Parts: sequence; structure tokens; C-alpha cells
Amino acid sequence: MAVDYTVIVVYLAGMLAMGWWGMRRAKSKSDFLVAGRRLGPVMYSGTMAAIVLGGASTIGGVGLGYQYGLSGAWMVFTIGLGLLALSVFFSARIARLKVYTVSEMLDLRYGGQAGVISGVVMWAYTLMLAVTSTIAYATIFDVLFDMNRALAIVLGGSIVVAYSTLGGMWSITLTDMVQFVVKTIGVLLLLLPIAVVKAGGFGEMKAKLPTGYFDPLGIGGETIFTYVLIYTFGMLIGQDIWQRVFTAGSDRTAKWGGTVAGTYCLVYALAGAVIGTAAKVLYPNLGSPDDAFATIVKDELPVGVRGLVLAAALAAVMSTSSGALIACATVANNDIWSRLRGAVKGREGEDAHDEVRGNRAFILVMGVAVIGTAIVLNNVVEALTVAYNLLVGGLLVPILGGLLWKRGTAQGALASVIVGGLAVVGLMATYGILANEPVYYGLLLSLAAYVTVSLATPATDAAVLAAWRDRLAGRGAPERVSEPMVAPR
Repeated sequence: MAVDYTVIVVYLAGMLAMGWWGMRRAKSKSDFLVAGRRLGPVMYSGTMAAIVLGGASTIGGVGLGYQYGLSGAWMVFTIGLGLLALSVFFSARIARLKVYTVSEMLDLRYGGQAGVISGVVMWAYTLMLAVTSTIAYATIFDVLFDMNRALAIVLGGSIVVAYSTLGGMWSITLTDMVQFVVKTIGVLLLLLPIAVVKAGGFGEMKAKLPTGYFDPLGIGGETIFTYVLIYTFGMLIGQDIWQRVFTAGSDRTAKWGGTVAGTYCLVYALAGAVIGTAAKVLYPNLGSPDDAFATIVKDELPVGVRGLVLAAALAAVMSTSSGALIACATVANNDIWSRLRGAVKGREGEDAHDEVRGNRAFILVMGVAVIGTAIVLNNVVEALTVAYNLLVGGLLVPILGGLLWKRGTAQGALASVIVGGLAVVGLMATYGILANEPVYYGLLLSLAAYVTVSLATPATDAAVLAAWRDRLAGRGAPERVSEPMVAPR
């Protein structure tokens, strides 16, 4: 295992080095939170694919393949579909808004009345998303070092918090590009073909497994429909995803770079399901489907390759974890704390150093909270379900309604967030966290509240809508340019 350990240690050290290098580039709020809004298509595609394909997509995707066969690809497949829809239909307009958070978009569209409540819902979603990614460190480090669960979470989480705090989005972007390459090599180019060969090829896999393992719809129509509601629609509105859209250097980059990333997700989905199916042939009696990834890596891969594939798993977890962390901190600072203290973003007297320092402090505080919560919680699936139920049930309707329906009003948006959010929480308490009903009924109630209250209240002020249309067209006021943290040479 010495070679495997060396690969992992070098990889982790590289992540910290990237964080330090990114710190030198984070000279303004725009640099720190959205990488200066100037990523090109290659970097944008790689980092977008990295953030959406996390531990749940890698370890969980293989686990679903182990349990259901090829139809286990549907969870990650619907994530790819959501990213494709976002990129083709919405990303260019979103990028032109020049905002930092989803709540700022709602304020622009509805006249500044939806911020705090929508911010709280988005903060809860990003926090739980970061927690679920952080919990996954325990699985990986257990395979590597037979490490105590809490210690594994602290170790993995601390590295992510460190490089995210140092350089913000620049550090995360640089590390995500490395993680994208490592995931591609480790999962697609190494683990996938080795797993299929070890299982005897597709002919042997078909001979040893029930025919249902090769049925594209074997996982069930209701499950697929739920995945679409939660993950496809979740991709359209999540702060962690939008914050990456804000990094695009142009409309074209946002649209076509995101399309490439979405297509990559579809390939990754099928790869995970095939690996899980191969693991079912090799290990038909595992205690849990989620053990399939770690087991096949530990037992079937040669030295060195095993270390690289485990680094790929770490890369998947870290990319999602860091993206969710900076999203959580951005929402907490910009949408909740700044509003509660009565501050105005970009106020006179606050220079770039103060803005970066404030956001850096929030990442550190949120990072500690994420690590602590991850140690206490055990069930990754339940935590992820709560996150996406809140996001889709509370925010899908007012966000898409604001983009697509000009008659929607601030009162309608506020009612939609409150009714949808409370309905989801109440229904999860009634039906259970993993039930499908909370997101179904919560979404319907949110839509009903939005349409009913919007039609019952005066239309949004014409001046607000005119300013909104200007921003969507890229004609809004340019983003305030902050002074650099240090004097130029």
C-alpha cells in the first residue's frame, strides 16, 4: 500500500498548493466568489463537470449499478439532463445578470422583497449538500488507512476548507480542473475497463445476472420520475451550480461549455452503472450496495492504479464539497448576514481587501459547521434528500417563474417559497424523509401559491421589469470594480 499512500498524499498536497496559488489571484470580491467572471470554455467545462459529479454520483452511482444494473445510471443521468437544460436554455441569461447569488436574481426580478427567506432556504440546501459530501470522506479513508470515521471527516474536510478559504473560487476552479482530469483517468479510463474484464466481459455478466439488470427502466418509472423532479430541476436552480455559471467569460462559454459538461455527465452515469453491475458479478453478497465501489477498488486493482482510483473518488467528493461550501458561505454572507445587519453590498468605504476578508471568514466558519454536522450525521441519502426537497419544493417555482412568466409578483414569489418550504418539511415529517410525496405535493402547493397570489396582487412595477430585461440582455450597470488587495507593481 506504500505506493497507493504516496499517490494520495501527493494528490492532497497538490490540492493545498493550488489553494495557495489561487490566493494570489483572489484580489477582489469578483475574483474570490466567481473567479473574476472570465473562465474560458475548457476550464469552465471541466469545473462544471467536477462540481456536479461528486461522491453521490461516483460511490452512489456505482452502488445503484450494483443494486439495479444498468438502470442504476438514472440518478446521475438526470443530473446530466438538468445541466444540459440549464446550459442550453438559461445559462447565457443567468451569466449576463452579473450577480453572485440566486437570491440576488430574485431581488432583481421581483423588486428586492424575496431575499432573506429565499436565502435561508438556499443556505439550508447548500449546507446539507456540503455535509453529505464531507461524510463521504469516511468511506474513502477507511479503505485507505482504516481510519476512524470522525478523524477521516476532519482530515478530508479540513483540506477542502483550507484551500477554499485561501483562494475562494480561483482555488476551487484550479483544484476542480485537476480533479476532473483525475476522475476521468481513474474512473472512466482505468476502473471501468478493469471492472468489466475482471467480471468476464459483458457476455459473462449477462449470463450470471438476472435479465432485469440490463433493462434500462428496471429501477422503476416512479423512481426515474422522482430523480427528474429532484435532480434535473435541482440542477436548474442550485446556488452551487449558478455560482459556476457566473464564472463564465462569455455567453457562448456558459452555453456550450455547460453542454459539454452535461454530455460528460451522461457518459459518467453509464460508466458508474456498468462498474456496479460488474461488482455484482464479482461480489454478489455485499452487505450494502454503497460498499461496491470501495470493495472492487480494494480487491481488484493493482498497486498504484488503486491509489489513483481512490484519488479519483477523493476528487469527486472534494469538488462537490468545495463547490457547496463556497456557495453556502456566499449565501450566508451576501443574502442573510449582510441583510440582517442592514448593510448594502458594495457600500462605499469597503475596499476589495475587506470584501475578500469577509467572504474568507464566512467560508472558514461554514467549513467548521459542515465538518461538525458531518460527524454527527450518519445517513448520507437522507441528508441529500432533505437538501434537494427543500431546494425544489421551496425555490423551483419562483425562480423559473421569474425567468419565464412576467406576471409573477414579489408577493407570489414569497408565498411560493414559504408554502413550498413548509409543505416539504411537514410532509417529510408525515411520510418520512425518503418518501416521494413531500417533493410531489410540496411542488404543487408552491406552484398554486405562486400563481394564485401573483394574480391576486398588482403586477410588478414596470420600471423593475424594464431594469430586469436590461440585465438579462447584458445592458445593466457594470459590476463595481474593486481596488486590488495590494498595489500593482
